[in-house]
Amino acid sequence: MLLSKKTIINTAASILLMGFLSGCGIGSFIGGGGDESAQFADTSPTLAQISEVQSSALPVIATECPPIKVRLGGETLYSYLPNRIGNAQSLKYQAVIDGQSRNCVVSNGLITVKMGVIGRLILGPSSTQNSATIPLRFVVERDNVAVFSQLYDIPLNVTPPERSEEFVKVVENVAIPYLGGENIVIWVGFDPRS
Repeated sequence: MLLSKKTIINTAASILLMGFLSGCGIGSFIGGGGDESAQFADTSPTLAQISEVQSSALPVIATECPPIKVRLGGETLYSYLPNRIGNAQSLKYQAVIDGQSRNCVVSNGLITVKMGVIGRLILGPSSTQNSATIPLRFVVERDNVAVFSQLYDIPLNVTPPERSEEFVKVVENVAIPYLGGENIVIWVGFDPRS
């Protein structure tokens, strides 16, 4: 759709008028008139003031905390009787990840991550004991390269007559170089191959 010459001229005039008005002081609009002799304090901080504030400043929460994802295939761990894999009646236990979370702090060119999961150990029909150690791995990738990878063996005990037990695993203070704009992903999952 072509704009008429009149519309273009009116739009240009409106833009110029808004630009002119934005340059006006607002003192005459809120009282105080246009006293040209009004003096304003120098609000520029000194270098000493800047360094004092920087040294006592708290780190800031990252505005773009990397996502935490469960690695495909790592959301559930099954343990069966020998040579009976896949048979539901031969299941000794299974572990599941129910949820995951993270938070981040950015300071001095690093993003420091705190990450965690909550899950459950569920005893199966062929369970002969009320305990198991489950392998849980956290990985942080920066631009598709693992910069942190750690396996945690989590011992769990189920107290009879219960048939399941919840677990929580939190990993703190994982520092990753961070300039802003990097593709950082946190992965978590069970890792029985280690």
